Amino acid sequence: MHTEQLVEVILPGVVEPEGLQVRHGGTVPSPGPGQVVIRMEATGVSFAEQQMRRGRYFDQPPYPFVPGYDLVGTVTVTGAGVGPDLVGRRVAALVKVGGWASHVVVDAADAVAVPDRIGAAEAETLVLNGITAWQMLHRKARVRPGGTIVVHGANGGVGSVLVQLALATGITVIGTASPRHHDTLRAQGVSPLDYRAGDLAARVRQLAPGGVDAVFDHVGGRGIVDSWRMLAPGGTLVSYGTAATRDDQGSKQWPVLKLIGRLCWWNVLPNGRHASFFNVWAGRSLGKDRFRARLREDLAEVFAALQRGDITPRIAARLPLDRAADAVRLAESGTIAGKVVLTP
Repeated sequence: MHTEQLVEVILPGVVEPEGLQVRHGGTVPSPGPGQVVIRMEATGVSFAEQQMRRGRYFDQPPYPFVPGYDLVGTVTVTGAGVGPDLVGRRVAALVKVGGWASHVVVDAADAVAVPDRIGAAEAETLVLNGITAWQMLHRKARVRPGGTIVVHGANGGVGSVLVQLALATGITVIGTASPRHHDTLRAQGVSPLDYRAGDLAARVRQLAPGGVDAVFDHVGGRGIVDSWRMLAPGGTLVSYGTAATRDDQGSKQWPVLKLIGRLCWWNVLPNGRHASFFNVWAGRSLGKDRFRARLREDLAEVFAALQRGDITPRIAARLPLDRAADAVRLAESGTIAGKVVLTP
């Protein structure tokens, strides 16, 4: 018998943050065959939830639903076919939706072990952000030590992890951010640029006259052309978002499709440069088992980098689940560095 009660945050439609609904007193779900129940210890506010709140995320489910892209917690119950030794283990899971709840059911194969010495909130900052940064740097762009890259939003959730992974690999980093973050970036060894100060591509060329080996761009929109112009021959543009269109009206698919179309066109040009759109779920085209194996392997690499001191988790704030509206407001304010974490 479950004596605990379910708490979850509902996104009922296109609403302001205050329109999020906190529901108390539901029945804690039971796992089906091959599944586990995770008692959430930390989940986060990512850019995806900011888009979903506006109805702008490419493939979000119909309203109402529980948002929450990833979570970290402890396994409390296992379903048929799952070894009971998982109970009591801290795990991380990438779920896309459903994480903003006190208890979450996931397939056991999607639960990735979190090393004992890593706290739940620290681990949470590195699930979606860490997987995205690791796979873009090491699987997509494959930048070698001694290379030079541009990271847009170098102070952000994904950007800050990407910067640290690159520096630990021996890669030179040029990072775009608003001026208030420049001292922090310089202290890390990053060359900071103000993304609002005009002709970004020319200023990158001053720092890297031959162009850079890779550009990581979460902004999309018209700025993607500048990102393409920054590349050296043989360089790679990795686009992984359309932040520039977050507040647009109209079709939520069109900005992404237009961007992918442009990247595909650039790829056929005979100039030796490469462009690709990265989404962590695209790896499912490998097949479910290979996708899961790669996720486990790469997240283990990210956690190992944390334990070596290569990455410092950036927790902007910790707020309880019933203050989800405040957490979203803070995450969208543009005033923070790192990730806003929700706790039970």
